[in-house]
Amino acid sequence: MRTRLAAVAAVSLLIAGCTTSGGSEEPAQEAEGPATLTFWSVGADENAQAFQAAADLYKQSHPDTTIKVQAISWDDGHAKVLTAATSKSGPDIISGGMSWGIEFGELGGMLDLNDRDIADVKSKTRPEVMKAITSPDGSVYGVSMDNAFYLLYYRPDLLAKAGISGPPKTWDELFTALDKLKAAGIKTPMVENFGTFEWLPWFNWLKQAGGSLYADDCSKATIDSDQAVLATTNWARQYTKYGVPKAATDAGAGLAKGEYGMAIDGSWVVSGLDSGHPEIKGKWKVAPLPSGPAGAGTFVGGRIVGVMSYTKYPKAAVDFIKWLYSDDAIKKLQTEVFNKEGALYLSPRPELVDSLNTTDDVKAALKTTMETVTGPPNCKGWELSGADVTKKLQSVVNDGVDPKKALSEAATIMNNNLK
Repeated sequence: MRTRLAAVAAVSLLIAGCTTSGGSEEPAQEAEGPATLTFWSVGADENAQAFQAAADLYKQSHPDTTIKVQAISWDDGHAKVLTAATSKSGPDIISGGMSWGIEFGELGGMLDLNDRDIADVKSKTRPEVMKAITSPDGSVYGVSMDNAFYLLYYRPDLLAKAGISGPPKTWDELFTALDKLKAAGIKTPMVENFGTFEWLPWFNWLKQAGGSLYADDCSKATIDSDQAVLATTNWARQYTKYGVPKAATDAGAGLAKGEYGMAIDGSWVVSGLDSGHPEIKGKWKVAPLPSGPAGAGTFVGGRIVGVMSYTKYPKAAVDFIKWLYSDDAIKKLQTEVFNKEGALYLSPRPELVDSLNTTDDVKAALKTTMETVTGPPNCKGWELSGADVTKKLQSVVNDGVDPKKALSEAATIMNNNLK
């Protein structure tokens, strides 16, 4: 994403009309009087409306603070926030991808929240999530706003007809299940969405094999380890032997029609299966992903929320972000997101899953999976490397490249971008 800096900076004036705070090169001092803050919320309009409802609730106990939530799309949200960060002019608060805080903070566009007493927020966030959004130097420019991860969706009746007693719990059980589903006449026994045929779902296999992208201290890439080779070999096998589609699919439709027996997909899918495909209600279940030789492991994504460095109201902005971790805020967001989007709001506080509007089976799968999540790397250069790593992984499937060779080439790219 950092490669877009020059291009976006050239058009920085295009969003000048959206600004609400000053444009000074240095962070402004706290302005006097009531605070009116603009919050750019990346995502759908309905999601922004849910956060506006939360902001309105916050105002009831903080009458001197007004927060106006504006939706920005994922398509151009990164470019808009990058322009705001470099021009020091734009919203007061932003949400965005998990790496956005580190990226924009390093450009001087966001406040280091460590200077604003966020110990309580850190303590309520899963350590692996906190690690992913913390800069290598320890700075925290954005805290977790919501989480999303992978789950295994399946049709118990189709598995039973194929002689499978339940969802696969290990890699061996997974491949056995795929064999049996194909033998039972299901041509596409499984689909894999959420970054289909890219590094994201492959990352699950990497963690389950005990591998990593980088050393813990970010000193070098470790993507070419024996564990990574094992992960890549098995990840590729689902495409080459079992016909898992390389393009994204409508998992709900395929499960409803009986075209798929299983689907690895995002956690948000649980909220739309019944409403989008009422004919499948009561006929599907969800489980954690199968474990590998090193145990369970699941990539976690989601959004961060942080404060822009030039805001006139840093104290009020940070206070609102801290409040988003409160019981009252999360309860409000769970209700509003579900009512406006039909979706589950997965807060950074895993213990609050029990208050979600969903079944006990779904809650159990969510809670179990939350114990195994790992976020994206926070190492320098990963944003530049991700797309090239995906190409190297794809070459194993598309061109028959030896996994060790492909991963060694990926490691070279990653190490070059570390410099």
